[in-house]
Amino acid sequence: MVALTALLALGGVALAMINAGRPATPAASGGSTVVESRVRDLSAIAPVASPPAVPMDSANPDPNPTPDAQAGADRVPHDLASQGPTPGPGTGETGAPGPTSTPPRLLVISPSTLTEQTKEDISRLKYVQKIDSFDGGAVKVSGVGLNLIAVDPARFRAWAPRAVADQQRIWDALDRGEFVADNAAARRLGLVLGSEYQVDGGPRLRAAASAAFGLPGVDGIVGRETGRRLGLLPGVALLVHGPEKAATVLRTRVGRLLSPGSQVVAVSGARTVKPTLKPTVKAATGGTTGTGRVRRVTVGRPASYLELYRKAAEVCPGLSWTVLAAIGQVESSHGRNNGPSSAGALGPMQFMPATWKAYGVDGDGDGVADIWNPYDAVPGAANYLCANGAGRGGKKLEKAIWFYNHSWSYVAKVMGISRGYAATYP
Repeated sequence: MVALTALLALGGVALAMINAGRPATPAASGGSTVVESRVRDLSAIAPVASPPAVPMDSANPDPNPTPDAQAGADRVPHDLASQGPTPGPGTGETGAPGPTSTPPRLLVISPSTLTEQTKEDISRLKYVQKIDSFDGGAVKVSGVGLNLIAVDPARFRAWAPRAVADQQRIWDALDRGEFVADNAAARRLGLVLGSEYQVDGGPRLRAAASAAFGLPGVDGIVGRETGRRLGLLPGVALLVHGPEKAATVLRTRVGRLLSPGSQVVAVSGARTVKPTLKPTVKAATGGTTGTGRVRRVTVGRPASYLELYRKAAEVCPGLSWTVLAAIGQVESSHGRNNGPSSAGALGPMQFMPATWKAYGVDGDGDGVADIWNPYDAVPGAANYLCANGAGRGGKKLEKAIWFYNHSWSYVAKVMGISRGYAATYP
């Protein structure tokens, strides 16, 4: 996993945006590795540079699933705020009056629980019309950071944008103890709605929905009881409502009342802008290729997977093409089962979109880094493995394969198939 951008400090824990890949992505529950161990005639298999005509769904699972790459129908998380009939202003899904909207102007993050005196002092400031405090903190899922706040759904609903507040399903999910992701975080992390994720050292969380909450640095929302189970810190997040035109003045005055280390973030109207490098290649699955420049490599368009694996291995000096061939067999049976998986992995080498943005390459020179295109995906896998030390061989190679899929049985499987290919194609 690659930590990209530190954002806020919530409850004394550094909030970080993690760009996780096919390895180290939040792993969806269930599944076991069942792959064909014998080597195949790679010279007879032609790469096909296109996504599957009909995406596989949960009723027709991948016959060769890996622990975090089982078949599933979701390529990108659904936005429940845009589904179904649109309620009229001030009404919920049932037609009943919705909550009175009080959009937050400020998000306050404190390193410790805000005292009642501090909250009272803030509430008495000129222009402050409403405040409310919530629990918050950072958790990790397979090493991937998630920045969460825990709320009472009935109270927090008024702070949500109207389109979100009117979606009863979101609030029901929170009442059930499930996790509702922010849209941007769900896309960035490749979360698959409906899947369960194991919190490191904590409980399992079901990603029930995603919505545009618009709180900078917050990846998702859980209910208060779930927050307690996760160990989130009590009362460290505070939302402040007042006139939008007074947001700048409020930010200054609120900041004066807080303890050292506290942060005050404006959330009215404007979005937090994060600097990015101008991409050199457009990615077929996400618009841009991430925060770094995507490598442009040349493997051409070989007529067989055998030649493709051999050419792609040149991206990483010291890496045997047989390792790429073994991974290609385990992941997709050389392009036969390209997903999407239930974890959101795509293409012949089963990349998570977030990892593809960081490590995807344009291998055939068409100007696009396409996660579905084997001429891009196979050298992209070589690029990722090389970044984790695969070209050094030995234990470094094994560790690089482990980063591809966090399972030592997976490593053993890949190494075994690799040896088979080395014997078949000396």
